[in-house]
Amino acid sequence: MRKALRASVACLASCLLGTMPVHAKTFVYVSAAEDGVIDRYEMDPGSGALAPLGKTEAGSLVMPMALGPDKPLLYAAVRSQPFRVITYAIEPASGALEQKATAPLPDSMPYVATDRAGRFLFTASYGGDKVAVSPIDPDGSVRSGALQVVPTGKNAHAILADRSNRFVYTTNLGSDQVLQYRFDAASGALAPNDPPAVQVRPGNGPRHIALSPDNKHLYVLCELSGDVIQFGIDGEKGTLTELDSIGTVPADSGLVPGVARAPVSATAASGANTAAGGDDGRPKIWAADIQITPDGRFVYATERTKSRIALLSVAPGTGKLAYVRNYATEEQPRGIRVDPTGRYLVATGEKSDRISAYRIDGSTGELGLVGRAPVGRDANWVEIVDLP
Repeated sequence: MRKALRASVACLASCLLGTMPVHAKTFVYVSAAEDGVIDRYEMDPGSGALAPLGKTEAGSLVMPMALGPDKPLLYAAVRSQPFRVITYAIEPASGALEQKATAPLPDSMPYVATDRAGRFLFTASYGGDKVAVSPIDPDGSVRSGALQVVPTGKNAHAILADRSNRFVYTTNLGSDQVLQYRFDAASGALAPNDPPAVQVRPGNGPRHIALSPDNKHLYVLCELSGDVIQFGIDGEKGTLTELDSIGTVPADSGLVPGVARAPVSATAASGANTAAGGDDGRPKIWAADIQITPDGRFVYATERTKSRIALLSVAPGTGKLAYVRNYATEEQPRGIRVDPTGRYLVATGEKSDRISAYRIDGSTGELGLVGRAPVGRDANWVEIVDLP
């Protein structure tokens, strides 16, 4: 009896002192555009294996997603009419999604991100040639329409705030440029920087972007060439300077430079089959997503025509990239995501009924397949969150 009492007292003391072990859970979310659902998984922290948890209804052509930076929230943009963003609360114990709010978006948006403080939502429209800023309520929900809609060059594809939350960058695939803005974190307003844009080599088609952890470099994956362009970031002005460019598609791939794709129609059944303008039948480069590990040592990029993931190493100090190798993955890989620990990578394929989980070798960046899990049709965007 006394032993049981002493054990109970010790347990209570441990709880009060915060010494009880906390078992965080890792949840993975994948938007399946054709099925109109978000697939949910729990990732085993020891092995990286994915256990399916179920599906959450979202809407036809649900595609880009973003996590709240300081709250257990998931934002998902729906690209069918009516264009909208859905705010979901994430239940920490189970990973279940509870819809909290919906808000209109000014166009079909293939990219969504929050500012670093979680007060504003950024979206970019490929077909509408625009970016937008929407307010986020104090509870993390998006309930109102855009505060600001900014015309861009042709085919705005991604929008992201730097880590200081003072500058924002947007890629324009069709205009071969990266726009650079000053960002007022209090009002959410975007204003053109000086200069307002940097041009890249014609025909590159800048698409998705990744920031180095030290905020010194911006890496831009180009959809039509497969190149990754390294930009240096001026810490005071936020302006970009092109430093280097490296290919991710081997010369013997048999692929020719890509051409800009038609926008996804709001009435389409899927986003996986967008047509290439003036297609001559030759297989073309069609790069999609880029991710960087939390320690900044490795970069990964996908190419959809050959269904490959490229591994690039990052030189300490200079941030210069070096091509290492590439890996076969799910068919037409649209999205990849590195988990918060930097130990695992999850890849989707728009034309695959499975997603793949890989272990990342911490020394070399090499990928080793952990396993595959079933997923809905037209799987494209991945988000991974650790919750206590």
